[in-house]
Amino acid sequence: MTKENIAEPMKDIRRALLEAYVSLPVVRKFVQSVSDQAVGMGVIRGFKPDQQLVKIVHDELVKVMGGEVSEIQFVKSGPTVILLAGFQGVGKTTVCAKLAYYLKKQGKSCMFIAGDVYRPAAIDQLVILGEKIGMLMYTAGTEVKPADIAKQGLKESKINNVNVVIMDTAGRLQVDKGMMDELKDVKRFLNPTETLLVVDAMTGQEAACNLCACRY
Repeated sequence: MTKENIAEPMKDIRRALLEAYVSLPVVRKFVQSVSDQAVGMGVIRGFKPDQQLVKIVHDELVKVMGGEVSEIQFVKSGPTVILLAGFQGVGKTTVCAKLAYYLKKQGKSCMFIAGDVYRPAAIDQLVILGEKIGMLMYTAGTEVKPADIAKQGLKESKINNVNVVIMDTAGRLQVDKGMMDELKDVKRFLNPTETLLVVDAMTGQEAACNLCACRY
């Protein structure tokens, strides 16, 4: 394969990625990597050049998206603490329940900490989901600061000797300094083993911006 005969397909790939709202630096790096692998590669017998290019693109997509599964790291002593963060309305509370149910099937005892004190009925939703799957729950209402809820909830989890603590938080944007500072306070008190960013699949490159903000 040569630069000339892959030029048009690579333009189509670049256009498709940009239309899918993939970040421009990511697109540039992806296209360059695929081109570098394709140029000069001999065509395998029984395959057409375009079929071989599709294989290279597929393998590179797998590599970019993460070729390996990253498992939750459990601590040896005390509860493993998982903090969920993300935009409003992306499904963090539902993910709490799904994650707890998954861990329960692995033999782990879990407890929820209800830290979304802003969204109407957020705590009620988590309580209902927790009851359905048999989870312990710590709530402190909507008048308590999330950082204080995190601190007290962690104490309760140790009293109940649970394996995993999962804290739900309010949705927030990286441009909201007050809310981001609040998340930093929660993390300082909670000292989570894992911080999981929950995003909608349609969010696009804005998710990368939110990820950078959540790294604090």
